[in-house]
Formats: sequence, structure tokens, C-alpha cells
Amino acid sequence: MAGVSLRDVTKRWGEFIGVDNQSLTIADQEFLVLLGPSGCGKTTTMRMIAGLEEPTSGDILIGERRVNDDLPKDRDIAMVFQNYGLYPHMTVAENIAYPLKVRGVPRGDIPARVRTAAEQVELSDFLERKPKALSGGQRQRVALARAIVRTPQVFLMDEPLSNLDAKLRVTMRAELKNLSHRLRVTTVYVTHDQIEAMTLADRVAVMHKGRIQQLGTPVEIYNDPRTLFVAGFIGSPAMNLINGEIRDGTFHAEGSAVVAITAQPRADLVLGIRPEDISVVQPGAGDFDAPVFASENTGESVLVTVRVGAQRITAKADRYTELGIDATVGLKVDSSHLYLFDRESEFRVDT
Repeated sequence: MAGVSLRDVTKRWGEFIGVDNQSLTIADQEFLVLLGPSGCGKTTTMRMIAGLEEPTSGDILIGERRVNDDLPKDRDIAMVFQNYGLYPHMTVAENIAYPLKVRGVPRGDIPARVRTAAEQVELSDFLERKPKALSGGQRQRVALARAIVRTPQVFLMDEPLSNLDAKLRVTMRAELKNLSHRLRVTTVYVTHDQIEAMTLADRVAVMHKGRIQQLGTPVEIYNDPRTLFVAGFIGSPAMNLINGEIRDGTFHAEGSAVVAITAQPRADLVLGIRPEDISVVQPGAGDFDAPVFASENTGESVLVTVRVGAQRITAKADRYTELGIDATVGLKVDSSHLYLFDRESEFRVDT
């Protein structure tokens, strides 16, 4: 097994910077998720680790070995892609065995290794089937088994669950979590799905415009966002980000008082409040009143969105809450879970 290190890595295409002078250390056996929107540099970072892209500058190490000049086949990595990449004319067993055959593993050793890999992803009963006879989740497990069978130093996974339906993604997340715990192989996992990141990762690297905005455990990223981008990207529903100012010990948004706050007077601020930290109460019983813009029952809760001037604020209410549009409600804010950001720099402001 081995860790992975990026040292001052940059990737350019002409004037466009895909990854901007990034350093990152991934510990041996760690499951690290590169998370961010399309175009943020996460897949480019992984492709440089794999050797599918060459860094413009900087060094990439697997273990203690600098691998910048090594071909992908010489880096002792295994990749799992969004596209399963299975050979349709081969059986499941033959697909799993293929990377062993390519690397010249003795023929007599292959069947046992294929069976072991298949058992780890619960495919033992499907070894003689061909991909067309499998479900999407089973095909993805074949792709995982094909990676596992090589016993690589590092797994690289690029949006492996994106082609699955919502219910199957939940199931496969649990399987990946369990598999990662049992295998303990260093894993770099790329996704735009923050739920995948929060549920799978030991640590999350949130990327934006080619740079890592914040690196930490899922709990740290969620509870202590350091930038406006991270605050708005992590959380479902998203954190409320409210433009306003502090005066007279109160945060005001578009002239309306929102919540008392202990901080120096200041303009050009953004207040962050997660929907679960706002309670829906009777008018006059909270920090402020506002008209209902929308009420959405998700089954486990009701998302109540209100209007404050031109801005909207969402609260998470009890699942039995029933509110009509334009009804006036009170909102009570948990003042122990407030976040302030500088509107220009987008960095957190200490209160």
C-alpha cells in the first residue's frame, strides 16, 4: 500500500489553468474525495495521478516514488470510471480476469484471484453471465472487482455511481463504504455529489476554479466552512446565504432585522444559516416574521421558504407542517450556528 502526494502541481492548456499550484498529501489507506462542480479541476487532478494527463509543473508521488515520467501501467493503480468499460463478449469472470492476463499472471493463479475478488463484491453467482444479463449495479460491481483483483497500491474512482438511478446509488454507496473498510486501499474518489462525499470520505477536498478551497473531514467541512463557496456547496438543502450588514448588534438584510449577533458593525457581509438551524414558529414568536414563498414536503420534513425583501430563506420544519403561500410565519434562528463571510473576499469572518 502507499500514500499519494501532490507537490505544487499545476496543469495548463494555453492560458487556461485547470489545476492551480496545488499540494495535497493523501495518507496510506485513506479514502479521500475530490469534490466540486464541473470544471473545478477534480478529474484533471485524478488523471494526473493516473498518468493520463501530464502536469505542467510540480511533482506527483505514489509512496516515496516520483511518478511524473511513469506510464499509467507502471504506477500500480487501478481505475473505476463512470462508464463501466466492460467487454460485452466476455463473461463476468473473464472481465475480472482480463487485467491479470494482460500483466502475465500465471494462468493457474487467475481463477482463485477472480473468485476472491467476486466474493468481495458479492458476484460469485454471476461469474458465467455476460454484462448484458446484469443490472447497472451488478455491472458496476464487476468494474470494482476488476480493479480489486489486481491488488493495486491505489484506487482511483471517477464518478463511479453517476450512471445509477437514485435508489441504486444509495445501495452502492453502502457497498463501497463497506468494501473500503475491508480492503483498506488508498482511494481517490472524484464526485460532484456532496452526499457521496459526506458519506464515503475520510477527508474531503472541496475544489473550485482549480484550487482546493478546504480540506478536512466531512464533519469539519460541514460544520466549519472556511469560504463562501464551501458553505454554499455543502449541504442539502443548501445553506442560506443572506446579504446584509451588522448594526446595533443585529444582522439586517435589505432593511429587515434577521437575528441578534455579537459582532462589530460592518457592511458588505453574507450571513450563513443552515435550514435545520431555523425553526418555524408562530408570527411574533421568533426572531423575525416573513411571508411564505413556498412549502415543500420531502417526506421526512417540510422545507419552508420565505421572502425577506428580494432574498429567500429556507427553514426545515416538522413533516406535518402545513402552510399556504403568502401566509406569515415566524422564524427563530439558532444563534450558536451562524456563519459570517466577507462578501468581497468570500472568506469567513470571525465574530
